[in-house]
Amino acid sequence: MNDHTTDPSTEIFLAHRNLLFTVAYEMLGSAADAEDVLQESWLRWVKVDLDRVSDRRAYLVRITTRQALNRLRTMARRKESYVGSWLPEPLLTTPDVAENVELAESVSMALMLVLETLSPTERAVFVLRETFDFGYDEIAAALDKTPAAVRQIASRARKHVDARRPREVVSPGVIRAALASFQRAVESRDIQGLLDVLAPEVVLVGDGGGIKQAVLRPILGADKVARLIIGGLGKNPGELTAAPTVVNGNPALLIRLDGEIDGVMAIRVDDGGITGLYYVRNPEKLTRIRSETSLTLR
Repeated sequence: MNDHTTDPSTEIFLAHRNLLFTVAYEMLGSAADAEDVLQESWLRWVKVDLDRVSDRRAYLVRITTRQALNRLRTMARRKESYVGSWLPEPLLTTPDVAENVELAESVSMALMLVLETLSPTERAVFVLRETFDFGYDEIAAALDKTPAAVRQIASRARKHVDARRPREVVSPGVIRAALASFQRAVESRDIQGLLDVLAPEVVLVGDGGGIKQAVLRPILGADKVARLIIGGLGKNPGELTAAPTVVNGNPALLIRLDGEIDGVMAIRVDDGGITGLYYVRNPEKLTRIRSETSLTLR
């Protein structure tokens, strides 16, 4: 694309690139696949007669949505053979993402996992409607469906997500405090400290992708989770560090063993306690935590 930066089509595409990436990423949960979708979308966009396009932003989102839907169906088959649990690819995000409460929630690990339980079409409709506030007519055009059908899908998807998303939006300060307590407990191998910050019903999900060791199934319960963390992360005294970072617009920990990045730990907090721990160790999913990624709703 860099060879064509003076071309009007490419200039328009680049002006909307962050938006298109955000749309694709929220639909796919994979930055690598989102980048592929953007490349495919650009190849189609440069063939479009600009004089025939009245709303270029909507047209670009339409192309990207269709390509993302195709990729989402391919990914579904790929996930069937994935070793262990599958977690979204974490992104080191720019400060403005964390400041935008709506955007930060929409790309949080907790909500992205909820979106995984939707069908591809439901996910597309939910993302475009609830996150990006596109009209039913615009979504219908992107999905080749009637506005009435889109309304029904949106209602069904919203009910599904609302039943599984956090009941209340927890302030970043509360999340940071919980994360700090968790960090101290992990680094000091303090199992009681972990039990104090973990909710009784906490769930730990690990993603090693068959490359790095990780729990193959979610672990439920504070006692089991605390003992697993101390027995796993905490088994090498003096070699473990957990540094605060911001992943997907939300506080998280960057875990290092012997100075090397071991993974990213994202959390979900409800009522002051940690109810979800999401530990991504698969090295193929850790390529976007060294430099910041810009996301936007506009």
